[in-house]
Amino acid sequence: MRCFDGFLLRYAAAICLLLTAGAALPAVELDAPTPLDAFLRRHLVLPETLPDATAHAALIGRTRIEIADLLATEGYFSPRIDLHPEADGLRIAVTPGRRTTVATVEIGFRGHLATADQAARRAALRAAWPLPAGAAFRAPDWEAAKQALLAATAATDYAAARLVASRAEVDPEAAAAHLELTLDSGPAARFGPLTVEGLKRYDQTLVAGLAPFKPGEPYQRTALLDFQSRLQNTPWFHSVAVEAAPGTPSADGVTDVPVRVTLAETPAKRIGLGAGVSTNTGARGEANFRHHDFLGRAWDFDTGLRLEQKRQTLFASLGLLPDARGYRLGFGGRVESSDIQGLATFRQVLGATRSRTEGRIETRLGLEWQREERRPDGVPAATDHALTLDWHWIRRAVDDLLDPRRGNVVELRIGGATRHLLSDRDFLRTQLRVQQWWPVAWLGPRDVFSLRGEAGYTAAGSRFGIPQDYLFRAGGAQSVRGHAYQSLGVREGSAVVGGRALASASAEYTHWLPSGEGAAGPWGIAAFVDAGDAADDWRALDPAVGIGAGVRWKSPAGPLALDLARGLAHGGRAAQWQLHFSLMVAF
Repeated sequence: MRCFDGFLLRYAAAICLLLTAGAALPAVELDAPTPLDAFLRRHLVLPETLPDATAHAALIGRTRIEIADLLATEGYFSPRIDLHPEADGLRIAVTPGRRTTVATVEIGFRGHLATADQAARRAALRAAWPLPAGAAFRAPDWEAAKQALLAATAATDYAAARLVASRAEVDPEAAAAHLELTLDSGPAARFGPLTVEGLKRYDQTLVAGLAPFKPGEPYQRTALLDFQSRLQNTPWFHSVAVEAAPGTPSADGVTDVPVRVTLAETPAKRIGLGAGVSTNTGARGEANFRHHDFLGRAWDFDTGLRLEQKRQTLFASLGLLPDARGYRLGFGGRVESSDIQGLATFRQVLGATRSRTEGRIETRLGLEWQREERRPDGVPAATDHALTLDWHWIRRAVDDLLDPRRGNVVELRIGGATRHLLSDRDFLRTQLRVQQWWPVAWLGPRDVFSLRGEAGYTAAGSRFGIPQDYLFRAGGAQSVRGHAYQSLGVREGSAVVGGRALASASAEYTHWLPSGEGAAGPWGIAAFVDAGDAADDWRALDPAVGIGAGVRWKSPAGPLALDLARGLAHGGRAAQWQLHFSLMVAF
């Protein structure tokens, strides 16, 4: 009773202060321990001043209840909330008390999962429970743990799993929580028949051939996700929905889960015209024709002509149907002419690839023959030939491919050729690229800091006889800004040609400007520093440095970047300014 009387005295004093203050109304201040202060301020709305005594009384009653409820979600069930009237306002002091921890966890099972032969599965689910005894008890963690248990059960064998009971009993005096929950797995499940809706041009066998499961196999949710990903990565459909329909029990007690696929086909033929500009290769115009049902076999035929100021390309490719494992064969060729940094090249390329995209990982194995005529300014021309086997692996683990804010992308390439097989020189080319993004929310709601690194080396007795595609140059957007596109490399005559070694790095911070509602808008500003070089061996590398700032705009295709960078003096060249325009997407 003593604590309650003390509260009444402080409450009366606060009212008196308000009634006698006239127009000078007090401010409201919250005083809580550092870990909880930001949490409470984020969820409480405390006015800077109060218009009258009635508003003050209402605030006190509401705030005490809200603070207690908020602290309970964080595991504090015995807080002390004191009111301290002061000359310049009212201070609300919060003492959270002991934080409740999990004392016991009881997980019960029903259905097929409760049978004797599923003991190992039950033990694995209990071991994976993310809120064990001794952990701090928070309402969000409790809800997340229940959903994680349900998802882990339903992911394999038990499509109809559900939580039938859950209870968290809290003892405030002991600061202990006792958790109980019961999960009903239902019967074991397996894949049932596959139905496809929305097909007009293609046969259902095309869709069924991409499924990573067969009717009668044990049900797995990851297989459904893989199936949808495979369909979305084909050129035939512009929308895909894969879902498990309600199961039907069979005679042996196992539930057959039908799979329903709903599709919308893309037009079989498409003609595209485009124009653009890049500070790397100049103005660009392009015409493209694509046929997704070439020869009536659902083959993907793609051909086009791309004209840029510094490079011109005519290409054609043919993609065949994916096999049961999702691998797809492709064939193609191109004719390309370029004139960059005093090096004119004309190349003809023929190749075949075997590729697959599965979840975050894309793999590609290619065999490519290339003939390249190379004409550096000031030295005699040469012609190089290579038949190259090239392996390409990319892992894109980012939250948004078009506008990454968290995660990383890793790219690894290994390829080589031998003089014994249609090549002028033995060589082995390796290249590694890594980029990492971190959110910096404490500086801005959508601010991002990123680091990028790249290294490559072509092992060979000499760079001569190796096509430029298998050597390295640096400079320009997405490389070392402040230095012209592909201006960092090996001097040959008055031209810059590719070298056998490459190293570059970049650091960038982007601040997205707030919109009218306070959230991050479509415009941002960035500051960056780049460094890197390409040379004929590691010892000859002399990193060039570029520093600068730029503007970002979130377009539907990803953030567009306009950067002004100063390239510091390098290799006998004076410092210079360069303007760069590019599309900032995960490579």
